[in-house]
Amino acid sequence: DDHNKENLFNSLNYDVAAKKRKKDQLNNKAKTQYFHQEKWIYVHKGSTKERHGYCTLGEAFNRLDFSSAILDSRRFNYVVRLLELIAKSQLTSLSGIAQKNYMNILEKVVQKVLEDQQNIRLIRELLQTLYTSLCTLVQRVGKSVLVGNINMWVHRMESILHWQQQLNNIQITRPAFKGTTFTDLPLCLQLNIMQRLSDGRDLVSLGQVAPDLQVLSEDRLLWKKLCQYHFTDRQIRKRLILSDKGQLDWKKMYFKLIRCYPRKEQYGDTLQLCRHCHILSWKGTDHPCTANNPETCSTSLSPQEFINLFRF
Repeated sequence: DDHNKENLFNSLNYDVAAKKRKKDQLNNKAKTQYFHQEKWIYVHKGSTKERHGYCTLGEAFNRLDFSSAILDSRRFNYVVRLLELIAKSQLTSLSGIAQKNYMNILEKVVQKVLEDQQNIRLIRELLQTLYTSLCTLVQRVGKSVLVGNINMWVHRMESILHWQQQLNNIQITRPAFKGTTFTDLPLCLQLNIMQRLSDGRDLVSLGQVAPDLQVLSEDRLLWKKLCQYHFTDRQIRKRLILSDKGQLDWKKMYFKLIRCYPRKEQYGDTLQLCRHCHILSWKGTDHPCTANNPETCSTSLSPQEFINLFRF
């Protein structure tokens, strides 16, 4: 009996030690995303005989491999927009581990931008949105609106300020390539390329590079197409602005419209929801679908539609 008791005691000690090691290992891996073998998640909003509870935003954020997605140029803007929407209104709905993953993915996004020197303004806006939201939430800490110690969140806010400073200090390096440049192209090609820009602020920045580009960036047709791309005819008719010459000032109308209405969003790749089995995943990710033709059952989700899936 004494021998059995000793074995039982040792077994219990082993289980406790194993759980403690697992917990310590999880806490120490703050720089890595929580690992799941499957890169998809079943979205369910109620209990059934097979499944208990419901799927949360934090659970989905842990499972969908956003760390790899930010390395794909087709998915980068999608993930950044999703991070921004979460920063605006969904931070308090994330679990503790999901909040860790959020900050770790954000850090990877910042490091990628610092290395590539691209999408700088986009990430500045994201960081400013997150910092503003955290300032509001930290002031309400007495209402337990954030998971974790207040000192941890203060440290995260300091990290955001540090990242903002790093982005402000970026010095764009001129490429060593001495061949044909953008301004060497015929004017019709320059204008055609500028029509591919979907953000008016990019047009303004491009116009500041050289006097010739300044003239092209003021092209009325360029701004007209930009307005018609982002906004409906009804929205445009409500915000008409005439120039001194009596013509429609499409440039002023564009910047007035973006203050009143959301711009059209377009992404190279998006998360997809299978209508047949209700599984959420990135395009091309294998999931256990029982449909005869799974590709026809997939629906692309915008970042806002992804957020809306987890509002109950």
